[in-house]
Amino acid sequence: MGVYTDVVGVGVESPLARRYRAVRGRTERLCAPLAVEDYVVTAMTDASPAKWHLAHTTWFFETFVLREGVEGYGVFDPAFAFLFNSYYVQAGERHCRAQRGLVTRPTVAEVYAYRRFVDEAMLGMLARGVTEALAAVLEIGMQHEQQHQELLVTDLKYLFDANPIKPAYDERPLMGAVPVVESGDAGRAQWIEIVPGVTEFGGDGGGFAYDNEGPRHPRYMANARVAAGVITNAEYAEFVRDGGYQLTALWLSAGWAIAQERGWACPLYWERDEDTPLGWRGFTLAGMQALRGEDPVCHVSYYEADAYARWRSLRDVPGARLPTEFEWEAVAPEPVDRGDVAFHGGAHGGRDVGGFYGAVWQWTMSPYVGYPGYRPCAGALGEYNGKFMSDQWVLRGSSIATPPGHTRRTYRNFFPADARWQFSGIRLAVDV
Repeated sequence: MGVYTDVVGVGVESPLARRYRAVRGRTERLCAPLAVEDYVVTAMTDASPAKWHLAHTTWFFETFVLREGVEGYGVFDPAFAFLFNSYYVQAGERHCRAQRGLVTRPTVAEVYAYRRFVDEAMLGMLARGVTEALAAVLEIGMQHEQQHQELLVTDLKYLFDANPIKPAYDERPLMGAVPVVESGDAGRAQWIEIVPGVTEFGGDGGGFAYDNEGPRHPRYMANARVAAGVITNAEYAEFVRDGGYQLTALWLSAGWAIAQERGWACPLYWERDEDTPLGWRGFTLAGMQALRGEDPVCHVSYYEADAYARWRSLRDVPGARLPTEFEWEAVAPEPVDRGDVAFHGGAHGGRDVGGFYGAVWQWTMSPYVGYPGYRPCAGALGEYNGKFMSDQWVLRGSSIATPPGHTRRTYRNFFPADARWQFSGIRLAVDV
């Protein structure tokens, strides 16, 4: 096995080390607006405290990179392996996920000291050079931390909304609506046509991709159309006004049961406010804001997205449905990443291409399963994606919380059908 090293001289940091430092630094910048009290608690079992995200991503590098790549490496604290493992059964015992918000110790300061300890060891290792195999694991670790940057933002938003005073995560002013290709007035949407034929899908080996994005394989695509834009707040508000949450015929059975049990009557974070232009306001990363009709609807579950599509099918777009993940990939452009921008409101500008990226993840009607010939990675890292291929649905695109450089056309996000706290929205498709 060769050695991966691009150090060109004494005192010159390698590109790999610079990227590692940048990824780690961004996580801590996301925590800059927080008070120490914000780091510890969580408001639901699906979310994790900010302190846990900081420590877990550090544990990943310590466990899968440093312990493999540095002879005689001594861990920062043996107890952290139990506290900050997530679901890697082969890596050892784990603390209960639902009780992560009860871990008041170690302190926030100790977790930051843990990060500094591991970063120093990582950068020292990178300065000496690493094998290609270890560099591949390191890449997974950086991608993994970027995923947790997105989860950190979504979890904090849910936490702050649960607070009675609904504090803002970032009080910077709104920057303007995200540049989406609007789906237009009812029945006059712009569509992208899929020409029938065999098309290949999945990662082609030209850059990083998770194991669940491959192997690349052919599929026959029937004639269909996919909407050029995502559904907006204004469009979804019509569904709410028309009694969409009370019309049993629109809903999948499991979705109807959950909606009734949990009292769903609008997307997560929406509140009635007749003094606003749309009649709604919503909790955003900048605090409570009047909802803007032109912004993509956000924080809807798969069940809500599916019910909305059925409503549009009955109302003005016959045959409206959610796209498959392959239809989405067939029409989506390659993402154009223009760097990091400030959060605001329901969306942000700077990284969106025709509404496919940078605003909301889009539900597809595809169950999250392996592609033909899929094989998970060997060892504990094989638990990263493959073990979740049950009772989950694929989302495509990226959201306002997705870090720069973490967007791909082949990226397969996945969540259970009732998940709403992620930045998830709706794109329609129709058969032809």
